[in-house]
Amino acid sequence: MTGGGMERTSARSGHLPVMYRQVLEGLRVHGNGAYLDGTFGRGGHARGVLSQLQAGGRLLVMDKDPEAIAVAEREFGDDARVSIYRGSFADLAHWDATAAGLDGVLLDLGVSSPQLDVAERGFSFGKDGPLDMRMDPDSGQSAAQWLASAGEKEIADVLWTYGEERQSRKIARAIVARRDAQPLTRTAQLADLIASVMPRGDQKIHPATRSFQAIRIFINRELADLELGLDAALARLKPGGRLAVISFHSLEDRIVKQFILRHAKAPPANRRMPVEIAFTPDLLMIGGAQKAEYDETSENPRARSAVLRVAEKLGEPGIGNRESGIGTAKADAGDGMPGSLLSRFPTPDSRFPATPPGGAP
Repeated sequence: MTGGGMERTSARSGHLPVMYRQVLEGLRVHGNGAYLDGTFGRGGHARGVLSQLQAGGRLLVMDKDPEAIAVAEREFGDDARVSIYRGSFADLAHWDATAAGLDGVLLDLGVSSPQLDVAERGFSFGKDGPLDMRMDPDSGQSAAQWLASAGEKEIADVLWTYGEERQSRKIARAIVARRDAQPLTRTAQLADLIASVMPRGDQKIHPATRSFQAIRIFINRELADLELGLDAALARLKPGGRLAVISFHSLEDRIVKQFILRHAKAPPANRRMPVEIAFTPDLLMIGGAQKAEYDETSENPRARSAVLRVAEKLGEPGIGNRESGIGTAKADAGDGMPGSLLSRFPTPDSRFPATPPGGAP
């Protein structure tokens, strides 16, 4: 998974996952279809899909987190309709179970409530624990390991690019100075350090909020995995199949929005091109951005930032706008983001450049 949604508590515990009704309506589940939940978490959405499947239906579930996979195996391991895979949804097209095609794909992005609520996972600055932040604790560097070795400029770039933290350089300098005297190994250490150089003032959020988000996204390759996962989902969806994605911050949502636009609408005409290139859309946008309803947000404040986008695959894949970069110039103008969106994003072991143009502000 990229991490799972901000609230994916089990429906059995009395809490439904974010935008539960809208997701199931968007996926348009039919009894004998094949559906993939790429961010299983604790299975709230997956249970909803499974409840609508007949004996001939299939539910494929994925997650990076071994604890989430353990829940899936415990609850669904004996159900012949269900297949389980531990890994990122970026690799969904490499899972043999998807080769026959899918009628729906759900991606519920971000970090899940169980991950946030367990201090030992190191995601929350509100709970002291090891400074880890890995959604897959068996893979890659922890946040503490990265902060112990990364250069000041790299840290500042990550804080600015992924967290839009205006004090990124100041915080990066403080991190490097502190680690020379004492390693940063606990979430409370990092949160207190950030707060000490960036007083809260009139801000309603904790001073460490953006920095923790940025480091988590970087450590888990969340935006790079999202780009790969969207391409893989489009490749595996059958004509008429639905893609449903829940985002929790603007960086994710812009990527999703511009991906859908790139495959649904022709790029603006270029007067310098001698021959107009034919465009055949791959996707149909199903409505616009959906938000959680008041009844849900009043009970679950984490749902307030959720945005759901749904698209349907059209016919056989067309030519589309397959140039590098996300979105079109028209879409970019509306979002205020450069056309090659992901070229700004440093990612561990990635094909993307390590430094955004101009560096941190």
